[in-house]
Amino acid sequence: MINKKRVLDEFFELVSIRCSTLDEREMGDLLTARLKELGAAEIHEDGAGKVLGGNCGNIIANFKGTVPTAPTVMLTAHMDCVEPCEGIRPQLVDGVIRSDGTTILGADDKAGVVSILETLRRLREQNIPHGNLQIVFTVAEEGGVNGSQNIDRSLLRADFGYTLDTHGHPGMAAFKAPGKNQIEVVVRGKASHAGVEPEAGRNAIVAAGKILAAMPQGRIDEETTCNAGRITGGTATNVVAESCTINFESRSRDKAKLDALTARMTDIAERTAREAGCTATITVKKDYDPYELPQDARAIQYLRRAADTLGFPVVLEEEGGGSDANFFNAYGVPTTVLGVGMTDCHTKEESILEEDLYNAAELALEIVRQTALV
Repeated sequence: MINKKRVLDEFFELVSIRCSTLDEREMGDLLTARLKELGAAEIHEDGAGKVLGGNCGNIIANFKGTVPTAPTVMLTAHMDCVEPCEGIRPQLVDGVIRSDGTTILGADDKAGVVSILETLRRLREQNIPHGNLQIVFTVAEEGGVNGSQNIDRSLLRADFGYTLDTHGHPGMAAFKAPGKNQIEVVVRGKASHAGVEPEAGRNAIVAAGKILAAMPQGRIDEETTCNAGRITGGTATNVVAESCTINFESRSRDKAKLDALTARMTDIAERTAREAGCTATITVKKDYDPYELPQDARAIQYLRRAADTLGFPVVLEEEGGGSDANFFNAYGVPTTVLGVGMTDCHTKEESILEEDLYNAAELALEIVRQTALV
């Protein structure tokens, strides 16, 4: 049902446009123009960009349906990419799309974006009955899903939604995903001359090392993880370090486990620093809460119908990472995350099967068609 050549051409076009986090203006303007061409009844750009210090807000577009009794469905994808995303040169070889190896590819998440645009085009070109649609293109998803966190919630009006933004062949969906906290530990000791009187100092780096050794690391259980991702400190080798900062994260698909793990990590940092003669100032920032959709949720029911129609196997997964869907669920729009075929995301080895690119668009279109069937 889709136009494969158009999907491929548009994918190559969009990944070639640099779209760094908080610098999505060029992409935002292009997508706004295309949404207008496709007949959006309303297009809004919210103030998330200003809040975050970027140059573009989230784009929310509404399309009037032809079946008044059908539910209002939301389709979402994010505009930004991780680095390096400038000068991407996509290449199709033997059914696989990759960059030239000097950059990422950007299938995360331009594969989702082109699926949505093609869905809108085919609905219009083939006069396919559908209900009201809400299209959301977010900013600043990479590095903390900050665009959806700061979206203008008053603009959201869908009954349920689909975020086209994860690995796996089309037909895979994430119905459960973790919450995440960021934990910053600033250890403070006492500076002294490392050669003249090291005993007069209290080394914050050494204390930080003891904290790291005492902290839980990696996989805690099947749905809970934590990680020490960054450490900075000290000024010179001849100075006993006065300060050191460690940045951790904690994740769990169970909110109680997430809270318990975060509290445990905080206690360990405070106690270990004190035992080393230092102090620890700890800041906990909640990135997002976990979510879980019932496996018979409406969004998943329509996914199953569409996948069955197309002959795609349905695979429901519990994710280890967050997405915009975490916030959409928190805002009262039950949303599942759909696989669009991206692999090795956030690396220069990122790729997507040509077939998955087309199938992701086919599935999005069929989901919308299914929601309008009486």
